[in-house]
Amino acid sequence: MKIRDIRTLPTDSLKKRLDELNLDIGIERRKIASTGVSSKRGNIRQMKRTVARILTVIKERGAKS
Repeated sequence: MKIRDIRTLPTDSLKKRLDELNLDIGIERRKIASTGVSSKRGNIRQMKRTVARILTVIKERGAKS
């Protein structure tokens, strides 16, 4: 997600998206650990960046996570 898209979403929606991303990252890490192969291996980095962007916007708004 781009930062301008993230800024347009309400805080509740951002927190929900944050939970989804953290779950997806955990699933992909477990796949890599167990089989050594993942279909989304390159996407983990992108997901982590999106998580950081979402956390930044939430903190800028002053909402507690």
